[in-house]
Amino acid sequence: MALGFLVALEIAARGYGVRGPITDQAREVVFAPKSGTVLYASMALMLVVLTWRQRFLAVGAAIGIDLVFWLVRWAVGAEMMYGNGALLVTLACAVLALTRRTGRERTLLLQGVGLALLLVTGRKTGYTWLLITSQTRPTVLDPYVAAADQALGNPSWVVGRIVEATGVVGFRVLEFVYIQLAVMAVVVALYQLRNVAAERRFPRHHIVRTFLAIGLLGPGIYMVFPVVGPIFAYGADGGQWALAELWPHTPPPVTVPQPMPFDEFTPRNCMPSLHTAWATAIFIHSRKAPAALRWAGTFWLIATLGATLGFGYHYGADIVAGVVFTLTIDLALRTLDRGRDRTAIALVAHGSAVFVALLLSYRFLSLEMAEHPWVFGPLVVLSMVSVVYGYVRITKRWERRAAAVPVPQPRREPQPELV
Repeated sequence: MALGFLVALEIAARGYGVRGPITDQAREVVFAPKSGTVLYASMALMLVVLTWRQRFLAVGAAIGIDLVFWLVRWAVGAEMMYGNGALLVTLACAVLALTRRTGRERTLLLQGVGLALLLVTGRKTGYTWLLITSQTRPTVLDPYVAAADQALGNPSWVVGRIVEATGVVGFRVLEFVYIQLAVMAVVVALYQLRNVAAERRFPRHHIVRTFLAIGLLGPGIYMVFPVVGPIFAYGADGGQWALAELWPHTPPPVTVPQPMPFDEFTPRNCMPSLHTAWATAIFIHSRKAPAALRWAGTFWLIATLGATLGFGYHYGADIVAGVVFTLTIDLALRTLDRGRDRTAIALVAHGSAVFVALLLSYRFLSLEMAEHPWVFGPLVVLSMVSVVYGYVRITKRWERRAAAVPVPQPRREPQPELV
C-alpha cells in the first residue's frame, strides 16, 4: 500500500513537471541532499537495532563516505552538502540484512532500516504534496479562517508583534526550533527506542508512528481546506495576491468572507498546522523521559507555537485544529495496540467529530464567529480542551493498568557482527 501510494505520488508529480519523492530520494545517493541533518537523524533511528560496536562502525563509515564526497564536490565546484554517507550506510544495512542475516535478526535490522527510510521518504512525500496543493487549488480560504480567528483574538497578529519586538535573537531561536523539529523528534524517538538492541524488539507505540501518520493524513486535509497563511494572504510575502498588507500590525476587518485566488507555487499547508501537530507529538511522547528531555519537549512545543504564529505562517484556528488532530491520531494508534477498548474508541470518535466540527465552523460560521467572539472563542477552546482531557484520562488509565502487571525480563540473545 505504501509503495503504491509513493508510485502514485511520483506519477502525479511528473505530471506537473517535477521530480516525485522516489526520484528525489534516489538522487541523494550521489547528488547533494537537501538536508544532511535529516539523513543522519534517520540513520540514528536505524542504529537502535545495532550493538555499540556496530554503531561506531556505521557512523565512522558514514562520515568517511561524506568526506570523500566533500572532497570530490570541492574539486569539481559542485554544491556542497553532507548526508550521502548516512543514506548509503542505511542502504548497505538493508543489503546486509537480506544477504547476511536470517530469522529474527534479519527482521529486526530491516525494521530499523525501514524506520530510517520512512522518515526521509516521508519528508520527500511532504514536499511533493505541497507542490500538488499549490497546483490543484487555485483559490484559498484564508478570509474564512481570518474571520474565524477573530473569535480567538487574532493570535497571529499578537504573536507576530511580540516576535518582531524580540529582534534578531528571538527570530533566530524560533527559526532554529521551527526548522529542526524533525531532529528533536528523533531525539525523543532515540530515548523511546533505547532498549531495542537489548530486547531485540520495538515497543508497541513510539513517536515515529505518530509522526508518520500525521505526515500521511495531514496533506489530505490541505486538499480539502486550502489556506496559505497570514503572511501571504495579508502580508508582504503575498505580493500582488495579498488582500492587503495588514500583518502583523493591523488585524483584518470583519467582512463577508469569500474564496480568494492565489499563485501557483505557494503551498496551501495551513489547516491544520502540522508543525503544531508534530510539536504536540514531541511534547506528549517526552512526558515519560528524564527531566531534561521533558523540559526540551515543553520548550519545543512553546517555541514552535511562537514560530508558527509569530512568523505569520498560521492562524490561531490552525493551531487548535493541529492539537486536536494529533491527539486523535496518537490515541487511535494506541487503541489499535490494545484491542477493543470501548472508551478509547469513543474518545477517538469524539476527537474526530471535534476536528470535523472545527473545520465546518471555520468554513460556514466564520462570520458569526467574528461577530460573536465571546461566544465562539470559548467554545473553540473548550472543544480542544475536551479532547486533551479525554486523551490524558485514557492514557493515565492505561498506565495504571500497565503498572499493575509484572513485566517479564527479556531473554538476551547473542548479537551478530555488522559485517
